Amino acid sequence: MTDQTPPAAPAASSRDRLLDAAAQMFYDQGVHIGVDTVCKAAGVSKRTMYKLFDSKDELVAAGLERIAPDYQAALLPPADDGRSPRERILHVFERLEHLEPVKDFRGCPYVAVAVQLKSPEHPASLVARRQKDGLTSFFRHEAERGGAHVPALLARQLTLVFDGASARSVVQAHSLDGLAVATATTLLDAAGLGRSVPPHGFAPEE
Repeated sequence: MTDQTPPAAPAASSRDRLLDAAAQMFYDQGVHIGVDTVCKAAGVSKRTMYKLFDSKDELVAAGLERIAPDYQAALLPPADDGRSPRERILHVFERLEHLEPVKDFRGCPYVAVAVQLKSPEHPASLVARRQKDGLTSFFRHEAERGGAHVPALLARQLTLVFDGASARSVVQAHSLDGLAVATATTLLDAAGLGRSVPPHGFAPEE
């Protein structure tokens, strides 16, 4: 039996390198970054970039689409993991609190891009809206399963808290300190979605 060298991983395509560079740079530095800078980081010529994408707008949108699976996996609980709807909703806010101290965390990428663009019909704004609608749909589904009083309203409120907490994390330099989870918990209690357990050391008033 002889040792064999494992086959080399296939080289990333020009499109993949562009998307990876665009997604990271637009998130880290903002959508004002020029295509020359992105192309240089990706090792792809500007000419090739415009063969692959009709415009910078399309590249920004495609970059947002690129990160969607990883971003969702970082925040949402696995499907049918056996936890209650309340626990599954709070998981999202717990994950946000967990990610916040990470050095390269700069809030929700979809909110960040939409705010920078200030154009609801920009291709990237459409991607951002679709992704945020997906988060709201997740909240609504769990709220319905948990018997919340008004699931649709609760879902919108939870999304608002998530986006507000994400923005605060950037503006106040990582200062959530449990605020996102606590605020979401208050909303769940008010909506009749299970009951919270008093924090350790605190007892409900008689």
